[in-house]
Amino acid sequence: MRRLKSERGAALLEAAITIPMLLLIAVGIFEFGRAFQTWQILTNAAREGARIAVLPSGTDAAVEARVRDYLAAGQLPQAAGASVSVNRSATLTVNGANGSASQVTVSYPFEFQWLQPVMQLVGGAGPDGMVAMNAQALMRNETQ
Repeated sequence: MRRLKSERGAALLEAAITIPMLLLIAVGIFEFGRAFQTWQILTNAAREGARIAVLPSGTDAAVEARVRDYLAAGQLPQAAGASVSVNRSATLTVNGANGSASQVTVSYPFEFQWLQPVMQLVGGAGPDGMVAMNAQALMRNETQ
């Protein structure tokens, strides 16, 4: 009877259950922090591209070069895999008045490094583990 009431090894069992969960939570915090940082870099790159796109002398090549330079400065791996699109015929409505605007969209394939199998299980990533991140910026065109 005394052998059945013994609590010997209970701490080891509790640790074996909780340590993997704590590690998963910690890695999740790091991975989602990295994803948020990447999204912020994409958003800022789209804004930088829109600043060039609204200029009368801004070309699509100059917009794409500025966005790619910003992505490279943000130290994003696979910056060459990002796609940049410029829409110069967008409209912007402010207080009921319409104006011409330029919209820059940046798409980037983000890869979760440690949570890739988990993201595939919950449907957040494709079969290759990549998540498509998109950022847009819309600014009013300048006139001469």
